[in-house]
Amino acid sequence: MNVKKRFFAKRVRKRGKLNIVLQALLFALFFLPLFFIIHCRPSRISLLPLPSRIERIEGYASIKVTEERESVRSKFFFLFKLPHQGRIEVFHMMGRTIYQIIVNEEKAVFLLPSKKIYWQGEEEEIIDKLLGFRLNLYEMINLLSGKWEDRELETKNEKSLGSWNFIKDEKRRIKSGQRGEFHFEVKEFFQNTPFARILTFNHLQSRGRLKILNINLNQPIKKGTFSLSFLDKYKRKSWAEIEKILADEN
Repeated sequence: MNVKKRFFAKRVRKRGKLNIVLQALLFALFFLPLFFIIHCRPSRISLLPLPSRIERIEGYASIKVTEERESVRSKFFFLFKLPHQGRIEVFHMMGRTIYQIIVNEEKAVFLLPSKKIYWQGEEEEIIDKLLGFRLNLYEMINLLSGKWEDRELETKNEKSLGSWNFIKDEKRRIKSGQRGEFHFEVKEFFQNTPFARILTFNHLQSRGRLKILNINLNQPIKKGTFSLSFLDKYKRKSWAEIEKILADEN
């Protein structure tokens, strides 16, 4: 084979490889999005009929918090066992776990599982790191469920409830609420329930939007879900140290 033929054969092989690569890219660009649209589209969420007694609430949500000129978007998993246990796992928009929050009757902790470190604080302080404003766990549960006036949930939180002012809609659901400089408004409910699907909130230092992506009630949970016995293997850090690590990773 002379030089010209060898050169031509190489060009043909290269073109063949390029064609294969281009075909693969075209498949990824056009067919994969179609596959996800068809197969991964979330089904309509139904909470009706509501159980007579709500003991556990779990699901996924997306949140956007804006402070001054900076906005942060994330998704999180939440699991609440009423009246006073909660577990939240916050994800990066690409799906990587950023941090976890666990609250029980004894402690409230902010965890970085990848570093095996944690910060322990008051539950209002811990939830503030997620939402950008101070709420206790009872108030956060009510923010999502709309069960502010459920006497079974109040107990030791009656003082907390008394500091709020609410506005109801025509179906007697709590449409908006205010405490001091904090205000929230439910933009959309789940069907004929008090559960918020989309809500907005405003505070002196922040504002945001929260959307529930999926939610289930009274699902079975694993034993030890809210246990903090594993903290023996973690190192306790100050919030300043935790904040620096988060900033470096971002």
